[in-house]
Amino acid sequence: MSYSAIHRELVSLGTAARVVVNKRYFKTGPGEYGHGDRFLGLSVPALRSVARAHRDLPLREVTVLLKSEWHEERLLALLILVDQYRRGDQSLRDAIHALYLRSTKYVNNWDLVDSSAPYLVGPHLPPRKRALLTRLAKSSDMWERRIAVLSTLHYIKQGQFVDVLSIATLLLDDEEDLIHKAVGWMLREVGNRNREVEERFLREYARHMPRTMLRYAIEKFPEPTRNRYLSGK
Repeated sequence: MSYSAIHRELVSLGTAARVVVNKRYFKTGPGEYGHGDRFLGLSVPALRSVARAHRDLPLREVTVLLKSEWHEERLLALLILVDQYRRGDQSLRDAIHALYLRSTKYVNNWDLVDSSAPYLVGPHLPPRKRALLTRLAKSSDMWERRIAVLSTLHYIKQGQFVDVLSIATLLLDDEEDLIHKAVGWMLREVGNRNREVEERFLREYARHMPRTMLRYAIEKFPEPTRNRYLSGK
């Protein structure tokens, strides 16, 4: 299956109404984070169905999709890569991981990051060899910083919290709301597994955290506890 054939398939599945919805949902207006992005008008369930049908697409064709001007084609590429990484041997996993890191400029919206980083970056980095996350967290590119944060979800699910707390500390002063949300979300995931670890971090940093980050982090706390953190007490 060639890129051109898949493109025609996606075009046939898209709708003008969905284009309008997606452009608004992913903030493509002037000055917004997705400014200029283009859409074919597909839903995520439709894309997942296409991804299943083309799960064995050669990497050269997946790479063309990943570099596409169309948002849904980039997401389709990432869904295929995640599936191939999960099923692949070490050689294929190395190739996919390297391709991903070479292509971060195309992973340029929150859904693209969130559907890929926890599965293509986090699992590939062995313990004590995660300097890549620090480098990404210090990037001038907002999406690379979000990749750093979301990659730690893999470790959080395994009860390993050192990496996420380190990245969260680096990003406390980040200026982007989407980073505040991502960090707060990951801290909440820590708390879902070990409340004491999250609260120990909050006791040290809550007063310095952006409001959105804090709200996301404490979303599941009992109301009295949430109010205490929000009041800075």
